[in-house]
Amino acid sequence: MAEDVRDLDVSDVTVIVCSSCRDETGSDVRPRAGEFLAQATLRAASNENIRVQQVECLGNCKRRLSAALLRDGCWSYVFGDLTPESGPDLIAGAKLFATATDGILPWRGRPDSLKRGLVARIPPLAIVKDIP
Repeated sequence: MAEDVRDLDVSDVTVIVCSSCRDETGSDVRPRAGEFLAQATLRAASNENIRVQQVECLGNCKRRLSAALLRDGCWSYVFGDLTPESGPDLIAGAKLFATATDGILPWRGRPDSLKRGLVARIPPLAIVKDIP
């Protein structure tokens, strides 16, 4: 992905938070821990031009609170083992991702929760190759 750094914009990044994630007790009580994480992420993004959205399930239940970072034409990232207070880390990661000229979230500068909690890195469809 060859972009000029001047063309990068944090609005190109979307943070998706799994709002149905339960806390470490597995309780069904509402609001769930994932809803608290979604709200913390939204608050952390209040002065940023970053989209924060939620989804009912990212299917990462064994790793508890989960979220994803997406950017068109770039790799996507799924994180688990987050806490209800991880919102600022997700926004810090989104801002770092927005500066990645190669479409890959840099390891250096990434909050620890986004290093330890990495579940998957999903390639953009444009670079996926058919099996011969």
